[in-house]
Amino acid sequence: MKTSDFDYHLPESSIAQTPAEPRDSSRLLVLHRDSGDVEHRIFRDLSLLLQPHDLLILNKTRVIPARIFAKKETGGRVELLLLRRRDDLTWESLVGGKGLRVGKKVFVESDDSSRRSEGPKSGDFGLHAEIIEILEGSERLIKFSEPIEPYFPKVGNIPLPPYIHEKLSDPERYQTVFSKELGSAAAPTAGLHFTPQLLDELKAKGVKIAYVTLHVGLDTFAPVTEDNPEEHKIHTEWCELPQETADAINAAKQSGGRVVAVGTTSVRTLESAAQRTTDHRPMTTAFLGPTNIFILPGYQFKVVDAMVTNFHLPKSTLIMLVSAFAGREKILEAYNLAIKEGYRFYSFGDAMFIE
Repeated sequence: MKTSDFDYHLPESSIAQTPAEPRDSSRLLVLHRDSGDVEHRIFRDLSLLLQPHDLLILNKTRVIPARIFAKKETGGRVELLLLRRRDDLTWESLVGGKGLRVGKKVFVESDDSSRRSEGPKSGDFGLHAEIIEILEGSERLIKFSEPIEPYFPKVGNIPLPPYIHEKLSDPERYQTVFSKELGSAAAPTAGLHFTPQLLDELKAKGVKIAYVTLHVGLDTFAPVTEDNPEEHKIHTEWCELPQETADAINAAKQSGGRVVAVGTTSVRTLESAAQRTTDHRPMTTAFLGPTNIFILPGYQFKVVDAMVTNFHLPKSTLIMLVSAFAGREKILEAYNLAIKEGYRFYSFGDAMFIE
C-alpha cells in the first residue's frame, strides 16, 4: 500500500466555494459497497434511505472563531490561528509573522483591522499573548493575559479552509445546525447538509439520533507526505462518546438497525470507543479522552454500518478512511464519476452516503 494509491486529479472548478442553499439541497451520491452500484440523489433524500431503528450519529462540536489578528510591540502585523487549548490561558497556535520567538508579546486587535494601515493601536482591549514555547514549524505555544473566549465575538474570525476563496457572508453556514460544544479548528463538514426540518423528518420516520463530540484539528485534513501511509503520524484529537450514545448504539444493534456515522469525525469517535471492547464484552461503552486512531484499508470496523461523508482531498487520511470502509477501487471510481457528473468537492461540496 502506497500513499500514491489514494491520489486522484481534481479540477479546481470542482472545489465548492460557497455552501448549497438550502443546506439539504446539495447532491448525494449513494454508493452500495457490496455491488459497487451508484445512485444520484439530493441530500434530503436521506430520509428515504434510512430505516426505522437506524441510528444516526452526529458530531456536535462547534468551530472556534480561531482566526485572530494582532500586532507586535513594534507594530508588525501578526495572524494567530488557535488550534488546541491546553488550559484557560494557554493555546497551541499557528502564527503568521516574523520574529515570533519565546518571550515576544503580541496585542490582540478588534477584528481583521490589523491588516489595515488605519487599524486601531495595539492593546485595544489590553489583551495580549506571549510566546512561551516554539513547537513544530510555525506552531507556537502562546499564553494570553486573560481567557480569550469572552473576546471571541469581537476578535475572532471563522477560519475557512485555504481552498475556499469566497468570503462567507454568514459565519453560521460553517457550523452545523446541531453544533453545541465549542472546540474545533474546522467544521465536521458532512454535518453541514442537515437542516432542522430534515432531522425532524428522520425522527418522525423512526430514525434515532445520538451525539458524539470530536474537536477537529487542522492536521486531520493535511495530505500524507510519506510514501508509506503507515509511517504517517496522525495528530491527537479530543473526543467523547457519552453513555447515552453508547446505550443507543447497543439498542440499535440489538434491534437490527444500522449505526450510521455522519462524517469521518463521528467514525473515528465510534471506532475509538470500540477499541475498548473485547470479544467477551462486545457492547459499546462510553469513552472520553484523546484519540489518534488512523484507519487504513484492512481495518475491521466494529461499530459503523454506514456513513455520510463529503468528498475528501487526495492522499489525505480521510480518503484512506473511506477507502477502508468501501474499498479503494470503489471509492476512486465513485470520485471519478462524481467529477464527471459535476459534483462539488470538499468542505462546502456535495455528500456521499456509503452503505
